[in-house]
Amino acid sequence: MVGERSTAALRVSRLLEASYRKGRRCLTCYRRRRLTRKIIKGADVISSLPDVILQHILCFIPTKFAIKTSLLSKRWRHVWCDVPSLYFEQYKLTDEDSIDKTLSYHTAPKMLNFHLRTRTGRIDKWIKFAISRNVENLSLEVGNHECPIPDFFFINTSVKQLKFNLSFTDLTPKDFVVWTSLRKLHLGSCRVSDESIAKILSGCPVLESLTLYFCDQPTVLDLSKSLGLTKLDVDRHILVPGPTQIIAPHVHTLKLRNSLLPCTLVDVSSLTEAKMDICFHYVHRMVTADVLQVMVLKMLEKLQNTEKLTFGGNFLQVLSLAELCGVPFPMLKVKYLALETVIFQDIIPGIERLLQNSPCLKKLIVRPRDCNNIPQDVDEYLITRGLNTDQCWRSKDGVFWNKNSWDLESKHITSFVELVVKNAKTLEKMDILLNERHLKYKFTDLVLPTLAHHNKNVSINVALSTKLWRSYEWCE
Repeated sequence: MVGERSTAALRVSRLLEASYRKGRRCLTCYRRRRLTRKIIKGADVISSLPDVILQHILCFIPTKFAIKTSLLSKRWRHVWCDVPSLYFEQYKLTDEDSIDKTLSYHTAPKMLNFHLRTRTGRIDKWIKFAISRNVENLSLEVGNHECPIPDFFFINTSVKQLKFNLSFTDLTPKDFVVWTSLRKLHLGSCRVSDESIAKILSGCPVLESLTLYFCDQPTVLDLSKSLGLTKLDVDRHILVPGPTQIIAPHVHTLKLRNSLLPCTLVDVSSLTEAKMDICFHYVHRMVTADVLQVMVLKMLEKLQNTEKLTFGGNFLQVLSLAELCGVPFPMLKVKYLALETVIFQDIIPGIERLLQNSPCLKKLIVRPRDCNNIPQDVDEYLITRGLNTDQCWRSKDGVFWNKNSWDLESKHITSFVELVVKNAKTLEKMDILLNERHLKYKFTDLVLPTLAHHNKNVSINVALSTKLWRSYEWCE
């Protein structure tokens, strides 16, 4: 009897378990059906949008993916053909026919963006297509220096933004340049002579922004006749020296990443914001610390009236050498100062002098970015100047700073905050961003110093970042 009851109970249990599993399967199917209906409903909602909106959405994805949307439904079949933006990435020769076929189907009468990255190909034909559609933003990256820019391109009244990366192709207009609508010009890895850059600038009457990234051959960059050009970005390299003199009396924002080869700021009298740094390279070993100091301090003199300054760690290292050697610094009118560097001993003397010579400073930002080593051995150089290296790197308050960025401890952060507050008399706000991979302590153990003895009411914020800071834009 007991056995029969146990068997019956087992049967009931199995029936209940089977019902439960069936119910779960039904529930899963139900959820799947609901999700499918939602997806279909969502797709229907998108498909019901006007063509203009659909084309605007497709502007933000590469063209090959925009074309694939034609497989979704008949409604999407021809939507991509009128998209006003085309983006091509050609990696092999077979892509040439694909690009030609895509252009043959494209029907938009007006183009906003045309981006082409290619090693070789039918450059003339593709550029002519973009011009025929009155393209406004054109980006051309050519990986083969044997693909010159066609002459007809230098006469274009529609393009507003132009970006060239030409793998050291000669950018030499034979006649005059007519880019009457161009406002933003980026030249990367180009060979452009003084004569050519003068022709280009004379043909851009409304140009507002100019970027020269690793551009070879120009020696004197004269922007005195470009009255509307207010933003200049120059990146120099030892192998691609770029301009050695910059005349930019109307420029308001300057970003200069200098090589160790001399570069003189002849006239930057209208600057309101500047970012300065130096790119150290292993081939710079012949450059002495004396040459670096002269170059950097001459630049600093030209920045005396600039209110917003950003200095990189390499630039700060050279300023520290100048301070240790007793070279006088100019007084600055800077109100907002950003230091893109990790905290270690090689930058401290330069920062301390900067703060002392900035009597109007209101806001300081320190954000992490790795530094290179100065080509010449610093301690050896200081010894040749008759200086004691142990005393040089010890602060006036007796603090021994970490010799490299990897030995950063909480006491160094505390000492840095005290140093800033002590030397920046008018400071109102300080933000310090730290990279967690440099820390030798738990961030939660950090204790900021009491500032009462300095009679300061400074807002201090110390935070962590998982990546090195790249931006230099100011946010007030």
